[in-house]
Amino acid sequence: SGQDIEILAPSSHSRETTAMDPQITLGLLLSTAFATALLHTAAGPDHYLPFVLLARTNGWSYPRLLFTTGVCGAGHLLSSVAIGVVALLIGSALEPVVALEARRGDWAAYLLLGFGLAYFFWGLRRARMHRRHTHVHAHEDGSVHVHEHNHHGGHSHVHAQPSSNLFWWMFIIFVLGPCEPSIPQLMYPAAHGAAGWVVLVTVTFSLTTLITMLGAVSLLHFGIQRIPLGPLERYSHALGGGAIALCAAGILFLGF
Repeated sequence: SGQDIEILAPSSHSRETTAMDPQITLGLLLSTAFATALLHTAAGPDHYLPFVLLARTNGWSYPRLLFTTGVCGAGHLLSSVAIGVVALLIGSALEPVVALEARRGDWAAYLLLGFGLAYFFWGLRRARMHRRHTHVHAHEDGSVHVHEHNHHGGHSHVHAQPSSNLFWWMFIIFVLGPCEPSIPQLMYPAAHGAAGWVVLVTVTFSLTTLITMLGAVSLLHFGIQRIPLGPLERYSHALGGGAIALCAAGILFLGF
């Protein structure tokens, strides 16, 4: 009947709503990418704590801290993006990609744990060699004096700062470590819209992750610089390594 036709015919308002659906979908995808990156990065101390501790123990300048964090963070993101793009191009299912990302996460966490433990024991050895002790000297005129020293100068090869290697260790660990399966999971629904959607979602997630990492290391860096270690200063490398190892252990065994 005419009444039925009138009911079934879409109104102009319905057509406008339908036309807005792709924009709403894209907006939801971008909002999800932003929120996921922000929460994932802020809740994962492995994204910023190791950099702050290494900067504190090795006397890195603030620009060097930002550079190291930014480059490692970019490698961290690009490795996951590359896997997601390859999976999209070959038409792979999402489940194998997510499984691969999870395994990469475990590998990276074990590497970070090993790095932290190695740095901890190196720091203990360094602290032991820096231990100050006293010597009493008696002179022919009967005077006695006491002086303190350590053996840092006599064993300088033991105390060489490992800073030149720290960057590459952290870079390798972060390249192997994924952003969990977050990027691939977001790229798959974006691919149903258009290639441009994949780019927008990936860029949103990546920029949010990097900005959050840089913001977190900045806040912690300027905060930790105000904490005097006093007598514990010579144990700063060991303390930093121990904290990094605990961070990795929390990821592996507590699901941080």
